[in-house]
Amino acid sequence: MKLRPFSNEEHSAYILEKIRSPKPRKMGILSKIVGLTFEATGLSAPVGSICCVQTDAGKFIKCEVVGFDANKLFLMPLAPSTGLRAGAKVFISSDSDSAVIGENLMGRVVNAVGEPIDGLEPEILGTERSLTSRAINPMDRMPIQRKLDVGVKSINSLLTIGCGQRIGLVAGSGVGKSVLLGMLTKFTKADVVVIGLIGERGREVKEFIETILGNEGLKKSVVVAAPADESPLLRLRATQLAHSYSEYFREMGKDVLLLVDSLSRLAHAQREIGLAIGEPPTTKGYPPSVFSLIPKLIERAGTGKIGQGTVTAIYTLLAEGDDLNDPIVDLARASLDGQVILARALADAAHYPAIDLTGSISRLMPLICSKDEVERANRFRRLWTIYNQSEDLISVGAYEDGSNAELDLAIKMRPQLCSFLQQSMDEEFSFSNTAVALKDCLD
Repeated sequence: MKLRPFSNEEHSAYILEKIRSPKPRKMGILSKIVGLTFEATGLSAPVGSICCVQTDAGKFIKCEVVGFDANKLFLMPLAPSTGLRAGAKVFISSDSDSAVIGENLMGRVVNAVGEPIDGLEPEILGTERSLTSRAINPMDRMPIQRKLDVGVKSINSLLTIGCGQRIGLVAGSGVGKSVLLGMLTKFTKADVVVIGLIGERGREVKEFIETILGNEGLKKSVVVAAPADESPLLRLRATQLAHSYSEYFREMGKDVLLLVDSLSRLAHAQREIGLAIGEPPTTKGYPPSVFSLIPKLIERAGTGKIGQGTVTAIYTLLAEGDDLNDPIVDLARASLDGQVILARALADAAHYPAIDLTGSISRLMPLICSKDEVERANRFRRLWTIYNQSEDLISVGAYEDGSNAELDLAIKMRPQLCSFLQQSMDEEFSFSNTAVALKDCLD
């Protein structure tokens, strides 16, 4: 059966019809609103189910059950909660949250509940699918054996990514993260690109789509946007929706690139939810639920079962104050298959993309690349790192030529190394072009 997302008016009519049906519907009462949290009594529902609270005007506000305590349900609204009072009626809408997913998603921009926000026709049709999924048995997953061409020469050659790998893109603010994401979207040789813009400024959503992504990038993409002004529950839901889209296309046998910008904003949203329902704060105020949510999300990406496709995931991580030991960054690095770090010093020197090889790594590169490719990449990284380690001595003139033959070579080759790592946002480098460029640089 073909389905499409409900509009707010259609959803209210649907709920009214269910309430008026001959089958009795259990009803609860809204007893308290504190901050982001509603408390309802007289109703029992599992965590994750959807309830509707009736306003004085007869409309319904959709909420999700986020916790309970004895005979109380803790709800969090998916929309602004105006027009409510104590004693408002609460009804169960469904036992789990779901969304409509179909093939005509390509080239569309949707919000956190799956409704198109790009003003285009036709509306999205498809089948209804739960936002949560059961983890794939690790023994049933296909191994990662194929390289993914992302069109960025520094990543293709020195941080090679495999189809189904999960990578973190660690950066502070204003170092070119969005531009690099746009390059990956346009240049990556994937069948489908799913982009989750989570907690970003509303202005940046349209700017990213029109300026950075462009028409060519959007044609093979699905964009899920939940700006910073939306509720934390919607930001969390948008992330789950992006993963559900990716899983759907993976089951169809496609190679999917999933970009989530950013995982840190998702952690902030879960922190707001956890603290609102009374979870104890831990490091930097993050409740325990944050540290269980992120690994579960990451494990939804990766390779599928035999005969299915892959989901290669790139999660951006905001290093607040350029602190790479931030608890969310640290947790993600432990859960992911590698990380790409963007350095502010390189961005300040107009070196783009500002990828810092010191600390950046692809854990699967030795498994999917040939011995020659790995040796060439290691040689480049060695020359880059040994120069950085002695940069202070070199800049003040304290280093004497001839003291270290390897460092002398690194100093001599520094311009070529920097030139190789730099790339224009409109310039694409395939694997073959990158291999030639790296060989010329080193030889």
